[in-house]
Formats: sequence, structure tokens, C-alpha cells
Amino acid sequence: MSHLSAVRAQNRRTLTFVLALTVAITAVEVVGGLLTGSLALLADAVHMLSDNVALGLALVAVWLAGRPSTPERSFGYQRAEVLAALVNGLVLVGLAIWIFVEAWGRLSDPPDVLGGWMLAVALVGLAGNLAAAWMLARNAHGSLNMQAALRHVTADALGSGGVVVAALVIITTGWRYADPAVGALIAVLVLASSWTVLRDSVHILLEGTPRGMDVRGLARRMAGMEGVVDVHDLHVWTITSGFVALSAHVLVEPDDDCHARRRELERVLAEEYGIEHTTLQVDHASPASSVVSIRRAGTWATARATRNVSTES
Repeated sequence: MSHLSAVRAQNRRTLTFVLALTVAITAVEVVGGLLTGSLALLADAVHMLSDNVALGLALVAVWLAGRPSTPERSFGYQRAEVLAALVNGLVLVGLAIWIFVEAWGRLSDPPDVLGGWMLAVALVGLAGNLAAAWMLARNAHGSLNMQAALRHVTADALGSGGVVVAALVIITTGWRYADPAVGALIAVLVLASSWTVLRDSVHILLEGTPRGMDVRGLARRMAGMEGVVDVHDLHVWTITSGFVALSAHVLVEPDDDCHARRRELERVLAEEYGIEHTTLQVDHASPASSVVSIRRAGTWATARATRNVSTES
């Protein structure tokens, strides 16, 4: 089993366990919210219900991403993970708006709430969410899909913590406004957690340059290698989390070995930039070739390279 396959199998097991745990917590909070009359509990339960759907999508995405490629889908279903993360983010935004509207309505006339039972149910939800977040955090590095699931559960844990605080306020002071106020706070937290997921998902789907990668520096590094005369039509994009692709047209000295130069370029790209999926067209250049052009974000940057690596932009 390859490393990528092992990671996906581990992610699948983690998501399955977390999904089962959050479904159980949701059921407890729905019953608790109805019995106690707490909007904060019901809002947290609805939030978790949407997270159950989101986690289910994430689980399906992990399964789809592991399916082999076909002639119709040459990259297989790698982008399913990114699509699932995008749906997760959109669900979060819609849910936050719904919670905020409900909380705003109850602020005018907050109903009576059974603070003791509200506190007990909220503590159960908080403990379960913290356990789920801990499991996801161990496997979220490098996976946008797992990071989206972690943000969902983290938002749940923050919401449950807010419900605990609201219950304590109601028990100790009788201030009923604490319940809808926490509901509104949950809405704000959910909106904040959804922004990063939506931003990163859209960036990948638009085939933007991987975040943190200096494409101009990468172009200069390629152009500065021995024997390389010209690098153009350079494109770098992300297929899915941890899967960066690159394509370029490279011209080398007329008497150079194209295959040897391509292998050296692939080695540098893999070792120095972590890019293992490359498509390089390497041809011999005419003696006059000396300009390296790259295109990024709608602008052109130019670097000049000689055989002995003299570059400027």
C-alpha cells in the first residue's frame, strides 16, 4: 500500500468514527433542546446535524479520491475532496445565517429554560466534540478535506462551550437572554470558520498557484540550471490537497541531452519544491534563445538566464 493510500485509509477510519460520535451527540442535543426549551442547544444540535452531513460528504470524498482514473477522468476523482470542502463551507454559511435569525427573534422575548438539564446536555456535547476534534487534528495536516471537517467539529466544541456558559448564567442569575445571545455567538463563530474553507477551495478549483509557492523563484531556479536556456508556458496548480502539478516547456543547449536535463529538472522539482507530478517538454534551443517568461495572476514576469545562471526579474 502506497503512502497516499495509507493516509486515505486512516482518514476514512477517523471520519467514520467521528461521524458516528457526532450523530450520537446530535441526538442527545435535539432531545435536550426540546425538553429544556433552549435555543442555544437546538442551534448547536442543528449545527451538528449539518456537520453530520458535511462529515458524510467528506467520507464519500475520501472514498471517491481513492478510485482509479479513467479515460474520461484522467485524474480520477481527486477533486472530489475539494468539492466536498466547498460544500462544507457553503453549508456553514447557510447554517450561521439561520441561527442568527432565530437568535435575533428570541432576544425580544426569551422563553424560560431549564438551566440544570441544559448544562448537563451541553457538557455531554462539549466532551464529545473535544474528543472528535482531537482525533481529526491528528490527521488533518495536509488534507483540506480533513481540515474542513476539523473546523466543523471545532465550531461545534466552541458552540457547546458557549451553551455551558449560558446554562451557568441562567442557573446562577436567571438571566434568560443568555440563551439567544449564545445562539447568535455560535452563528458568528460558524461564519468565521467557514471563510478559510471557502477561500482555499475556490482557489484550488480556479487552479490558482499553490499558496506559499514562489513561482517566480521557481522559474528562476529552473532557468538557472546548467544547460537550460529558456523556460516558458510554466503552470503550477493544485489537483487536491498534497497533490501539486507542474507543466512547462523547456529549451536546452543545442548539444545538450534533453532526456538527462528533464530528469535533472524533475529531481530538483521533487526534492526542493515537493512537486512530483510534472509534465516537461524539453527541446533544443536556437543559439539566440535567452528569455524565460512566466505568467501568474494575469501579469507577465521575465527572467533572463544564461548557461552560468545569471537571472534577473
